[in-house]
Amino acid sequence: MKTSIPSPGDITRQWHLIDAEEAVLGRIASTAAKILMGKHKPSYTPFLDTGDHVIVVNAAKVKLTGNKEEQKLYRRHSGYPGGLTETQARKVRVSRPTRMVEEAVQGMLPKSKLGKQMYRKLQVYAGPKHPHQAQKPVALAAS
Repeated sequence: MKTSIPSPGDITRQWHLIDAEEAVLGRIASTAAKILMGKHKPSYTPFLDTGDHVIVVNAAKVKLTGNKEEQKLYRRHSGYPGGLTETQARKVRVSRPTRMVEEAVQGMLPKSKLGKQMYRKLQVYAGPKHPHQAQKPVALAAS
């Protein structure tokens, strides 16, 4: 039996819609990462981007379990000595709610050029509206 490797013309990309309202952050992120990588398709190839596009709506209403709302820290560094900034998840949800979902999904993708290419197919919106109706996204049940 021969292994078939899909050529760029053979790869078909669909759009998937995930509603994050009252869903656990990690479960949404793992579902989105699996779709972005293409692991849900029989044509999955680890060294090719065979995945689909993902739209996540209601990112501001995503649920964190346990005490993560107070204890989870989001870190960024300015590049200068002493330039580390730590922010609690509670404050990140108020200031930039899409960041929580974006960072969770990005952490589950490969750390390479291929992973960055997959990450570009992720669209996250804080509210219920998105501008991608023309792509006819298929709604997924958030697990």
